[in-house]
Amino acid sequence: MRYEDEIRIEEEERRRREARRHRRRARLRRQRRIRIALMISVPVAVILVIFLASYFLKKKTQEEVVMAYEVKYVADAPDYKVEFLDINEYSRPGTALATVSGIVVHYTANPGTTAEQNRSYFQNLKDTGETYASSHFVIGIDGEIVQCVPCNEVAYASNDRNEDTISIECCIPDETGEFSEATYESLVQLVTWLMGRYDLGTDEVIRHYDVTGKECPKYYVEHEDEWYQFKEDLLSYIEVNGIAKNQEIQ
Repeated sequence: MRYEDEIRIEEEERRRREARRHRRRARLRRQRRIRIALMISVPVAVILVIFLASYFLKKKTQEEVVMAYEVKYVADAPDYKVEFLDINEYSRPGTALATVSGIVVHYTANPGTTAEQNRSYFQNLKDTGETYASSHFVIGIDGEIVQCVPCNEVAYASNDRNEDTISIECCIPDETGEFSEATYESLVQLVTWLMGRYDLGTDEVIRHYDVTGKECPKYYVEHEDEWYQFKEDLLSYIEVNGIAKNQEIQ
């Protein structure tokens, strides 16, 4: 065999080996890309499935329970004491509400105080004149409810919504602003009764924060999920304790 032929054969063999190496590298690159794609896409797909499942489950649940206040109302008012403030410029002007189109939830921002103490503060404003403030209802840490202003009158609590809403102040045990269990239970009972009385839905139950951006009630501004849970608890309470809307609200 001539020398030139040997060189040609070796060159062809070298090219074949190089081609095999290129194919092997390309195969490894494809496999690596597939592994990376799987590592990224599988968790994303799982997250997407979980999100979609929870979204449609929540939507389905809301669709099922949202009918509660449309077909039922809570007829029985919770126990509460009526201790109306004296009519005065600073806390009970005696002005009639234009309408009732919402319920506003507040917190007192003074940990450890009672419903009676907060009611007394509103009452004393007629003498001190230090500010304009009041609320239709105050709920204490032990769940007691005191009514300070008639529901057909303006209370000074919710700024631009004073003329068409009923306000509820909730006492708090500490700086977190979280309501006690007793306060929470009384709030649910009071709000659902007022919803039935004025034919309101959960969209009309709002926070002071939703009116002015003020951090009130603090805990439910900082924990949006708990505020949504509160709305669901309202619906559940109406579903369990409500009666059909086939008679006039008392």
